Amino acid sequence: MTAFIIGIIVFIIVMIISGIKIVPQAQVYVVERLGTYRSSLGTGPHYIIPLIDRVSKRVSIKEQVVDFKPQPVITKDNVTMQIDTVVFFQVTDAKMYTYGVEHPMTAIENLSATTLRNIIGELELDSTLTSRDVINTKITSILDQATDRWGIKVNRVELKNIIPPREIQDAMEKQMKAERERREKILQAEGEKKSQVLVAEGEKESAILRAEAAKEAVILRAEAEKQQKILAAQGEAESIELVQQALADSIVKLNNANPSQAVIAVKSLEAFAKAADGKATKIIIPSEIQGLAGLATSMKEIVSKDTDAYLYDNKTTG
Repeated sequence: MTAFIIGIIVFIIVMIISGIKIVPQAQVYVVERLGTYRSSLGTGPHYIIPLIDRVSKRVSIKEQVVDFKPQPVITKDNVTMQIDTVVFFQVTDAKMYTYGVEHPMTAIENLSATTLRNIIGELELDSTLTSRDVINTKITSILDQATDRWGIKVNRVELKNIIPPREIQDAMEKQMKAERERREKILQAEGEKKSQVLVAEGEKESAILRAEAAKEAVILRAEAEKQQKILAAQGEAESIELVQQALADSIVKLNNANPSQAVIAVKSLEAFAKAADGKATKIIIPSEIQGLAGLATSMKEIVSKDTDAYLYDNKTTG
């Protein structure tokens, strides 16, 4: 009897413990009671009645990525190609996701392939290869509306690869090669053109610099000659000024010494003689100096005659 009671107690404890459920972050537990949907348990601890309630499905509400295998599609111009898609989706309603569709991933894959065939069937090959963004937007919108009743939110759909037939790939490669060669020739031509332009600009700049240098040289030579003439003129003026200043100083000294009229006349003649020895091209002789010059000449002749007579008398006497 004691063992039976202990067994019952242990069984009750195990049942109680088994009814405790702790839901992890970003998950939802769908609980059924006697086979009927009861509730959806969010993150945190919960308690369900053992043997009556059970967790029928654990649903992740994180964004999920599914990469579907390539699907054959036919374009408007009857070109068959292989396209594989990547679908990014998220469960928004755990109850609808659990009871809305039997195999959600298979349903999304088939729906994606059907939608892709409808969209590509309206486009030609060239448009298909250059309109990925348009195709992604259309297929995302259609899938999101279709999966809404399954509790699924399709965030975006990406075309991972677009593989056209081999013969078209070869033609595209040839076209791309021809395009690369054309661009290469264009770049070479542009490079040669730029090189010629640079050479011409260099020659132009060189000619301009040479002309400017020659101009500067002429200006400098003219400036040097100008300065030389100015300095020569200034030197000549200063020389004349010094002579005139010396003459003025001598006159002042003579005036201070109160000389006789004869001394003044002699000094005037000496000053005139010094002025005449300069580089002046024109000399104006005052009338007084002209008279003194005549007087000096007469005196020189008289003195010369007296000297000759004196020398003759001495010679005769001797």
